[in-house]
Amino acid sequence: MARIIMADSFKSKPERPGTTRRAALGFVIGAPLLGACSGVQQSLIGSSTQPTPAAPPQQGVTIGTGQVKVALVLPLSASGNASIAAQSMKNAAEMALSEFQNPNIQLLIKDDAGSAQGAQQGAQQALDEGAEIILGPLFAASVPATAQAARTRGISVIAFSTDSSVAGRGVYLLSFLPESDVNRIVEYAASVGRRSFAAMVPENAYGNVVEVAFKQTVGRHGGRIVAFEKYGADRAGAAKNVAQSLRSADALLIADDGDAVVSVADALTAAGANLRNVQLLGTGLWDNPRVFASAALQGGLYAAPDPSGFRSFAGRYRAKFGGEPVRTATLAYDAVALVAALGRTQGPQRFAAETLTNPSGFAGIDGLFRFRSDGTNQRGLAVMRVASGGGQPVAGSPKSFGA
Repeated sequence: MARIIMADSFKSKPERPGTTRRAALGFVIGAPLLGACSGVQQSLIGSSTQPTPAAPPQQGVTIGTGQVKVALVLPLSASGNASIAAQSMKNAAEMALSEFQNPNIQLLIKDDAGSAQGAQQGAQQALDEGAEIILGPLFAASVPATAQAARTRGISVIAFSTDSSVAGRGVYLLSFLPESDVNRIVEYAASVGRRSFAAMVPENAYGNVVEVAFKQTVGRHGGRIVAFEKYGADRAGAAKNVAQSLRSADALLIADDGDAVVSVADALTAAGANLRNVQLLGTGLWDNPRVFASAALQGGLYAAPDPSGFRSFAGRYRAKFGGEPVRTATLAYDAVALVAALGRTQGPQRFAAETLTNPSGFAGIDGLFRFRSDGTNQRGLAVMRVASGGGQPVAGSPKSFGA
């Protein structure tokens, strides 16, 4: 049940059986897919390459009868995994409304067919129908087109892309940003005494973002970088260079998705690296069965949302829809629950920049988050350890943000 915890709290109706308090969406204001999961984060949402439409755009759908109109723009008729993710996110949005106590929200769902033009058209239609805020789109390349339509009306956008370059000027990203993962895991490693860092990252946009965050965070905590390599399809050369430097490193970051991380670890071992002599570090993409099954990666640490929130959400999703949600479905749930809460409590300023960027932040399915003034976000992430049975918590997610 979507339950609101605010500075001026109020009673919510009793939780139904099977609905845990962890699953409730709390808001703290002014107070202390390549499979179904991991591939979406790196390969789908943050990508600038968009799928071709699999069918003509679907007609818009309206859910709810509230007075506050909210647009949700998703690639429902796009090809492949994009439409699978979009349908799961649409289901999660519907679930958020059904679990919120008497939401004063009318959700205007628009299909952008996976294109920037479709996103702009869907956003414009929703704005013409009275939308006060836009949730979505999913693809990075569609965000600027949506933002252009929204800015003409002074309307904010909460998008789901992981590409932080599209944030700013009224565009906020409610996504799992790779920068957050890197910051959290490097900060944790430094806090337990790691000072000499090495890294291997892919030669792509994801790797570029990780590189900047890694170098900044290591420097901020007084560490040194003894090796840094990027790799393409051939990992052997980069692995050899890193392997030769690992004797002077006490932590090694490998930032890639599950299949690639296993291949990189194998390449390092083949190059003579003893991975047991260094603390392996990773990002949320390590939350993958391939990683947990890898002998070389056992004991590695990675940053990710506390998994208990998603487990509870997924159980309620299965009961309602009879299938598994994509990992990013929680973004749509949290976005809808957020606007429902702000619509109820914040009056005419419900979607103003000052409201959305409240420094105390909000607590959703995946834990604490807050929007920065530049449109990016900060998340309260846990630190997990790789084990054969899955991720094991090492350090919990924070309960509040510092200054």
